[in-house]
Amino acid sequence: MKDRLFTRSYIFILAANFLMFFGFWLLIPVLPFYLTETFGCQQSLLGGILSCYTVSCLAVRPFSGYLMDKFPRKPIYIVCYFLCTAMLTSYMFAATLTWFILLRAIHGFAFGGVTVGGNTLCVDIMPSSRRGEGLGYYGLMNNTAMALGPMTGLFMHGHVSYNGIFLTAMAVSLIGLTFGLGVKGKKTTASAAGRERQEVKKESRVVSLDRFILIKGIPVSVALLLLSIPYGATTNFVAMYASEIELDVPTGFFFSLMAAGMGVSRIFAGKKVDRGYVTQCIHAGYYPVIVAFLTLGLCRFVVADCHWLASAMFFIVPVLLGIGFGAMFPAMNTLYINLARHDQRATATSTYLTAWDVGIGIGVTVSGVIAEHFTFYMVYLVGSAICVVSLLIFTMKVTPHYYRELQELRSLRS
Repeated sequence: MKDRLFTRSYIFILAANFLMFFGFWLLIPVLPFYLTETFGCQQSLLGGILSCYTVSCLAVRPFSGYLMDKFPRKPIYIVCYFLCTAMLTSYMFAATLTWFILLRAIHGFAFGGVTVGGNTLCVDIMPSSRRGEGLGYYGLMNNTAMALGPMTGLFMHGHVSYNGIFLTAMAVSLIGLTFGLGVKGKKTTASAAGRERQEVKKESRVVSLDRFILIKGIPVSVALLLLSIPYGATTNFVAMYASEIELDVPTGFFFSLMAAGMGVSRIFAGKKVDRGYVTQCIHAGYYPVIVAFLTLGLCRFVVADCHWLASAMFFIVPVLLGIGFGAMFPAMNTLYINLARHDQRATATSTYLTAWDVGIGIGVTVSGVIAEHFTFYMVYLVGSAICVVSLLIFTMKVTPHYYRELQELRSLRS
């Protein structure tokens, strides 16, 4: 019989994750309007102001991973969740743009901690035999929030005041916080770590880089970072690209299709991961992603001669991206966890999320430079080539490294 996955704590962590991300995504499309209409912020400054959130989030993640490996995870997770909830309403009290930037940075610090904590708690409370499936459902909550949150926020923007939107986001997150309080994390016993803990004590030092970064995860982090570069360019500029090539399509539907593809793919991939097909799922996910970015870039050359074909190609892209990334995400997360010692789970999660976010940041920055000298179609053609490089690194370096390290960890635990 299968180990039970849907326990009370697991259902609560799923609900807490969905509601937190829903409140987060609710504000994402609204904040640019808020900054422009409230503070008269110039469009050229919007990206820099909003990106301070990402910078602070990245800065805190390695330290939050260390703290959650060193101390009980749930109290830190709850504190970070509470700060995230409070920050959602703090924006409406920002009297100046400087105060808004400061509050945005604090929100990023809290969000960096709560994402690491939630992911690690989820791994703790689920049975290891169903970890891939469990992470698939956990990530599905993010995708569902990404599909529903922006749509809800934009609808409210036309009918509700900014204060009403902020309060709604806070109320949703507050409900999520109550679910988070109901999660019961498992305490690590001495027998669970076995000889591995004895080995950790022998190797422990006052200051060690592997307390903040999963050293064994650096090779896969390089592959993941490269993979996330075109992803960041797509999520931020795909609407602008469609307008540039005069492709008259509802671009908001792009993200709904991608979220749907990810949701379906995550569930099936998670079950395959639990059967041991970790690297196989990642390999399989690369191919639809590479084809998707190539297809997106080629839309420019088709739209003038055949608009309906270009439209069909445009909407095939998010489905392929959703299927590919949906297959890779639970497998990638599991790969990091498997590479880590028992006392490095939060550090592994932190390294995983940091590599992904750094790549997205690079993608947003570099794509603007490429588009300035060419057009956005070149961004996606280059992105497809970058994914091929990432695939080669994963095949030639990461896969043999993973199985070698996995064998060593199993020898240590036996």
